[in-house]
Amino acid sequence: MPQILVKDNSRVSLRIPAKDKALLVRAVALQQTSLTDFVIRHAVEAARTLIDQAERVTLSERDSLRALELLENPPAPNAKLMKAAHTLPEGL
Repeated sequence: MPQILVKDNSRVSLRIPAKDKALLVRAVALQQTSLTDFVIRHAVEAARTLIDQAERVTLSERDSLRALELLENPPAPNAKLMKAAHTLPEGL
């Protein structure tokens, strides 16, 4: 059953296996922090990394040079592109 989102979403409840919680508690003790701080810090870091990877396109050197070449010397428009351009409404 899906949970209902509340307007004040500052609290998150997690259910995890006892062995996973024990592992987290051990790591927390080593870093001398709280479980909340540890989980938030690492979850936010993982979220940022994942979002960065999803939103960034990494090109090889060859592909980068090809993209720059096309930007500096774009190919002439073909018939299909010209037809599409002529069907656009005025002012676009």
